[in-house]
Amino acid sequence: MGSMRDPIVVGVDGSQVSLEAAEWAGREAALRGAPVRIVHVTPQWAYHVPLAPQPSRWSPERAEAVEELLQRAANQVRAGHPDVRVTTEILDGGAGETLVANAEGAQLLVVGNRGRGGFAELLLGSVSRYVASRAPCPVVIVREPHEQRRGEIVAGITGLADQDAVLEFAFREAELRGAVLRVLHAWTHPTSTGPGDMLPIVYDVEAVGQEEETLLAEAVAGWRESRPDVRLVQQVVREHPAKALIEASAKHDLTIVGAHGGGRSLLGLGFVAHAVVHHARGPVAVVRL
Repeated sequence: MGSMRDPIVVGVDGSQVSLEAAEWAGREAALRGAPVRIVHVTPQWAYHVPLAPQPSRWSPERAEAVEELLQRAANQVRAGHPDVRVTTEILDGGAGETLVANAEGAQLLVVGNRGRGGFAELLLGSVSRYVASRAPCPVVIVREPHEQRRGEIVAGITGLADQDAVLEFAFREAELRGAVLRVLHAWTHPTSTGPGDMLPIVYDVEAVGQEEETLLAEAVAGWRESRPDVRLVQQVVREHPAKALIEASAKHDLTIVGAHGGGRSLLGLGFVAHAVVHHARGPVAVVRL
């Protein structure tokens, strides 16, 4: 994971939720001592579908509207955090591809969970999923309205051995916020711990539950030792992981989920991350594994 001084990039499109994203980025930047780069992508092309008629990007009215949007977003970033350094940029291209390209060297990319209304929403609403599956850094997807903060964040982890990126992000975030970290492991079948494992058709639910708790304890042990100041809650539930995390998202300030990105599946993110991004009731951080 990069330096805490690397920029936080936030994509804004004029929607209320993108201004919520700018405000979220400002708070996070203040915690991390990071600058914020506000990016607006002009909407002539979205996923290579031309809008007709093509808007004239550089008409005086258009230029004034974009500058006003960027100023509003900058004000949202600085709200309560006047010392955060903010820059703004106007870029050409498809929203998803352009945001991903401009997240190189960033420590976080922050976007709203949907774009502006009408037909554009169908295109821009998928931007959050696109960037979450392809960005070179963790992606935070912000929703509106902004709920009161509770001082607790949740991270969903599997029983597999590839969860260090999720745990590193989660422990760092909890430490920065002084928040309680709930590490949630949900299971519906015994976890396969290796490629040669044979999973039983019939199994003892209680015994498997204890095994899953052991797996979780082993996964967090090193992080618990290296970040002893983080207040940690370990929770194992017998439930579908997506359902458990979506329910937990309503009671936490941030929900953190890992994803094997790169568009290797139809959903790009994998089922659990895709479901959480789509249905969560609060901000979601997607960490690439």
